[in-house]
Order: sequence, then structure tokens, then C-alpha cells
Amino acid sequence: MSDATLGLALAGLAAGALVAMPISGWRASRDGSRRTTLVCATAIVIALPIPSLATSAVGLILGAMALGAANGAIDVSMNAHGVEVEQRLGRPILSSLHAGFSAGGLAGAGIGALVAGAGLDVRIHFAAMALLLAVATLVAAPRLLPGAPHPASDRTLALPPRSLWPLGLIAFCCLLAEGAAADWSAVYLHGPLGAGAGVAALGFTGFSVAMTISRLFGDRLAMRFGPVRIVRGGALIATVGLGAALLNGETVPGIIGFACLGAGVAVVVPTVFRAAGTGHGVPPGTALAAVTTTGYTGFLVGPPIIGVIAGATSLPVALCLVLVATATAAALAPTVASGRPSAP
Repeated sequence: MSDATLGLALAGLAAGALVAMPISGWRASRDGSRRTTLVCATAIVIALPIPSLATSAVGLILGAMALGAANGAIDVSMNAHGVEVEQRLGRPILSSLHAGFSAGGLAGAGIGALVAGAGLDVRIHFAAMALLLAVATLVAAPRLLPGAPHPASDRTLALPPRSLWPLGLIAFCCLLAEGAAADWSAVYLHGPLGAGAGVAALGFTGFSVAMTISRLFGDRLAMRFGPVRIVRGGALIATVGLGAALLNGETVPGIIGFACLGAGVAVVVPTVFRAAGTGHGVPPGTALAAVTTTGYTGFLVGPPIIGVIAGATSLPVALCLVLVATATAAALAPTVASGRPSAP
């Protein structure tokens, strides 16, 4: 497989997700988030092994599109259900749910490294992960809230209300930062800073671990400080931490800077999703689909833009785009004021 084929397959993942997210939000509004989540989980169980069975570039790209669509769809429906659970409980839990997502990402990367090192056939690996997800879905299904459908528009795609636009921009900025950390942290530490490959990998590891830990405490912080201060504080921690690291230009501060970036943006995204699912005149699934799709676009377009800027200037200069994004999120913090559930 050439680099171009791999790039097209990764683009297929993204394209599938971007198409499926608005549809998932519409279905969650029409049929309820519980039913939509279970349908999407079943779709991932079916779609996950498909790319590993591909025998041609076309088959790989189509399989990646199917998997991306299922993954993007469940991202929206799970968040919609999480908002419903949170509203039922009357206290914040969305950050803790996102901590589970971050922990799963770390576990998946670790398992992937182990099985690849052991030479396990990728078809067995993907089938085993699909089986694990099927078991998890069966265990979770009877425990999900029944959830009543919301009145929904007959149109699958509709322009979201203006009150959601700044929330979408915050999500765009923070997921742009996540994409930058995923794609460029190791490159920055290994290239401009001259760290070894093993040390360079610690940049994204620090980012991911800090994100997971921050989200574990995010709900308590939300109860204590409220959504506006959480978003502003998290975005400023990300901006100042990474900005100081870029100015310093040394390896250890660079790793710490990416950890600050992860800790900061970690609490912003759940807060934005909570605000999107509350009181905007549209069903929560539809609102979350709009904000999630906008945010995911930032995750996709951010890293290539950084690459273009780096080619014209330098990577440290290009990473300043992340600082612009997180500073913008801090400036837009007052727009999440509606996203604070009351304590029981």
C-alpha cells in the first residue's frame, strides 16, 4: 500500500464521519438517542472488520468510509444520550464520560502496538475488537435510559440556530488543537528540538494522559466554577502552557507544553457539548450533530494547514495557529453560559 492509498483511506474515514454525523443527530431526535446509539454500535461491530478484509485499494477506502460513518454516527448519538443522562441526574457527568473515551484511546493504541509487535493478523485483531464492542453493547443496552424522541424537522440537514455557531467555533478550535497534538507533537519534538524518536513520542503521550486525568476531575470543576470559567480557564491553560513551551524551545518544556494543551482542552469539549444540548430551540441530537460536525472539521483541516504553514515558515511558527485557536476559545467562553446543570 502506498502513502497515497493510505491517505485516501484516512480521508475515507473522515468523509464517512462527516456525512453520518448530521444524519445521526436527526435520527437521535426522531427515534431517541438510546435506539440510535444501539443501532450505531451494531454498525461499528459490523464495519470494524471490513477494512482488514480489503484486497484492493478501492475495497480499503470503501471499508474505511463505512467504519468512519459508523464511528461518527455513534459519536453524536452517545453524546446526545450522555446529555440526557446528565439532565436526569441533575449534575455534570459528561466530562467523566469523555474521560472514558480518552482512556479507551490510550488502551486501543497500547493494544494495537502489542498485537502489531507480536505479528498478530490484523483480521484477528479487528474481529476481536468487534467482538469486545458487541459484548460491551449487550451489557450496556438494558441500562441505557429509555429516552423519548424529540420533535424533529422533516429535513435531515438544516442550518443550526445562530446561538450554536459560537459553540461550533469553540469545538472547531479545540479539536484543531487535538488534531495538531496527534499529528505534529512528535514531529516537533523530534525535528526542531532534536529529541530521539522514543522521547518525541512522549509529547502525545503526555497530551493524552493529561487529557484523561483532566476529564476525570472536569465534572467537579464544572459544579464548582461553572461553564464559562471552565472554558476560559482550560483554554488559557492550553494557550499559556504551549506558548511558553514554544518560546523555550527545549524538549522537556515541550512535553510539558503539550500536556498543558491536553489538560486545558479536555474540559472545554464536554462543556461545549453540554451547552449545545441545552435550550437552543432544536432537539439535543440535532444541536450536537451540528457542533460535533463543525468540531470534527477542525480536527481534520487543522493538521494540513499547520503543515502548509510549516513548509512556508517553520513548524514552531506554524504551531502558533494552535495558540490562536485556544485563545479564540477562551474569548468565546461566555457563549457556554447555558450549559450548567443544577446540583441535585
